[in-house]
Parts: sequence; C-alpha cells; structure tokens
Amino acid sequence: MAISVNTNVTSMKAQANMNKASSNQQTSMERLSSGLRINSAKDDAAGLQISNRMTSQINGIGVAMRNANDGISIAQTAEGAMQESTNILQRMRDLSLQSANGSNSSDDRDAMQKEMSSLQAELTRISETTSFGGQKLLDGSYGTQDFQVGSNANETISVSLMDTSASAIGQNKLVGGGTGIALGGAATTAVAGAATGVATGDIKVNGGAITVGADATSTELAAQINGLDNGVKAETSVTATVGKLTGATVDADLTVGSKTYAMADYVDNEDKLVEALKADGFEASNDNGTVTITAKNVDEIAMVGGGATNTAELDGTAAVVAGQRKTAALELTSKDSIAITGDAATVADVVGTTVGSTLLSVDGVDISDAEGAQNAIAVIDAAIAGIDSQRADLGAVQNRMNFTINNLSNVQSNVSDARSRIQDVDFAKETAELTKQQILSQTSSAMLAQANQLPQAALSLLG
Repeated sequence: MAISVNTNVTSMKAQANMNKASSNQQTSMERLSSGLRINSAKDDAAGLQISNRMTSQINGIGVAMRNANDGISIAQTAEGAMQESTNILQRMRDLSLQSANGSNSSDDRDAMQKEMSSLQAELTRISETTSFGGQKLLDGSYGTQDFQVGSNANETISVSLMDTSASAIGQNKLVGGGTGIALGGAATTAVAGAATGVATGDIKVNGGAITVGADATSTELAAQINGLDNGVKAETSVTATVGKLTGATVDADLTVGSKTYAMADYVDNEDKLVEALKADGFEASNDNGTVTITAKNVDEIAMVGGGATNTAELDGTAAVVAGQRKTAALELTSKDSIAITGDAATVADVVGTTVGSTLLSVDGVDISDAEGAQNAIAVIDAAIAGIDSQRADLGAVQNRMNFTINNLSNVQSNVSDARSRIQDVDFAKETAELTKQQILSQTSSAMLAQANQLPQAALSLLG
C-alpha cells in the first residue's frame, strides 16, 4: 500500500464506522427513552401506517365502550321509571276490580275514582319528568336513538323508548261493522246459515298476511287473525234485540251461535229468555219486553222460521218465513295500534270503512260506575302489557350492550397486543444493541486516532 499524505483512506473508513456507530447509538437511545421501536416514519414506514390504524381502532373501541355504558345507563333509568309506572297500573287494576263489585255504593265508587284520577296524573308526571342528562326519556320525544358501539362508522345499536303517559298507553281497539257490509251489518232478511257475502282477497293485519275465503264467517277470520300471533287479538261480537214475544203466534227459533231457543217457550216471559241466555254465557237484559243480547265468539244472531203471522222481532223487524239474521262484527284489540290493509273490497266486507284502531287510554278510565270499572280492566291490562313489552326490549338491549362491551374489551386487548409487537421496543434486544454500538463507537474512535498517525510515516522518509 502506498504511503499518502493527501488522502488517508484508513482514517476515512474509521470516521465512517465511528459515525455509523454514533448514529446507531443515538437510534437505540431514542428507542429506549421513548419505549417505541417506531419513532418516525424512517424507522419503519409500513409499520407506522399499520400501528396508526390500530391506534385509531383501539381509541375508537375505548369511546365505543363508554357509549355502550351510556346506553345501558339510559335503559336502566327508563326501565326503573317504567317499573314504578307498572306499580301504579297494578294499583289501578285493583281499584277497577274493587269498583266492579256490587257491594259498592256510588259514593264508594266516587272515592275510588278520586284515587284513580290521582294515579292517572302521576303516570303522566313520571313520563314527563324522567330524564337522563337533561334528555326526556318517556314523554314520547326520545323516539329511536342509535348508540355508536364500534370503532367504525354505522356500528350502532338502536334503543327505542315509548310514551308512557296516561293518555298514550292502553288498549287499541278496532271494531268492524256497519250498514251494508258483510260482517257486522244490520239485521237483514236472509235465512240463517246463508252465505255471508264476504269477498275473496288478501289482507294484512299489522303486516301479517291472511287470505280471506269466499263467504268467510267472522269466527273463521278471528281464528286466522289470532293465528298470526302478532299481538292482535280477534274476537267476534254481535248485539241484537228480540221483541214481540206476545201471546200471539210465536213459532220462530232464536239462534245465537250454536244455541237455539224456541220462542214459543218464552211467550210473555222475556225474563225467562234472559235467564236462559245468561246460562249459556251470553249477555242479556230485559227492558219492558225487549230483550237485548250481546254474544261474543259467534257468527250471528238469527230468528229462523215462523209463519206469516209470527210476531217475534229481531232488531225491530218481524222474522216471517225467511227469517232475520244479524252477523257478528270483528273486534280487534292490541297494545299497539292496529291497521288493516289489502284488497279494498275484502277489507270493506271485513271491517267496513274504519281500517285503523282507536286508543282507549288509561287517562280515559272511569270507575265511578260498575260498567266503567269492568271496561277499565281490559284497558289497564293492555297498558301493563305494553309497558312490559317495552321493559323486555330494554332488558334485552342492556344484555346486548353488556356482551358488546365484553367483546370490545377483548378486541381492544388483542389489537393492543398486536400493535405492541409492531410499535414497542424490545428492551432486552435494544439494550444489547446500545452496548454494541457504544463499544463500536469507542473502538472506532481509538482506531481513528491511530489512522490519523499513519501519514507521519512520510516524515521519517524525509529524515
């Protein structure tokens, strides 16, 4: 190797090694001081992108878990208020049963109604004042809200809250019937057992589809609707009057569903007919010789047979020869609103022009008389069922959110572990690397000093 003064290659190599060792030493110190293997994009560009995506997911999961816990808190607050509303409704039901008893005087029932009115007001007050963080929960304004329970967009769970005020809960009722329609129409001249005239078609009851056959009866339709099992209860009802059971010729037969009563047995003895009807489970009363009958779960009330001189009347019309019949109407009840859609002609024959239900609310309950007390029971039962259904939904969503939180916690732990393997420094490995670079830095410095002395050999040659 030639001796050169201008260019000291050995010194240059020693400098390069020393700079490299110094740079590596600085990198190791940065990693050990921060605890991170990746402190800038130059350390690992791909690893930086991956770890940042994981950081977004981990942070998002943390927020999602807090959101889910907020959802649980709202559900618990609402459900707790509904529990008290249920307690109030149970007390209302007790009062209704008590008022329905024949041992009570009008003053007694008035006193019970005073408590009922107070409970109605408290039901509404609870619905109007129950809130979470200033947000009303049970006054109908909450509706349906989505809770963000994931680290990405649209990963949500919906929570719906109903209006639980006294005016918003109760029994929804749709009663078909009316002059000129096939079911529930006025008494018509037709032999009992004749076709009902219902049009064939498809209809939906709260979304549940049924096919109505030609000349379907009200009990057949009620069975089809009840078979949908969608919360709508169907039964049939028909009310008619029977009169003119005088001493004149009365040879017609009264049929109420499957029961038959020979009118000749009740001439001038309408009370006996009332007793016979009641014995068979029908509602009946006598008002100055006119018997009023209300029968449920039957297809019709009819006056069959009789001659031209027959005096017996059904709804004020003599049942001569051909007879008279009055078909039963469908009565649909539900804790939810009821809607009938589908083939227009079929819907008209089944329920007439009224295709939407009316809410009989708890707010309208009046137990100051026995009839009102009896009617109140069904309304209150429907209100209890409605709140119980909402509470069941809230319980289910609370459990769902608890499982969601558990799953999010598990995902967060695993993703954090994966990010740590990419981003965090291995202290054992890095301290060994630092020691190595410190030694190399020291040896490079010593060798540089030696290399800088090599050009002095030229002086000895000039000696």
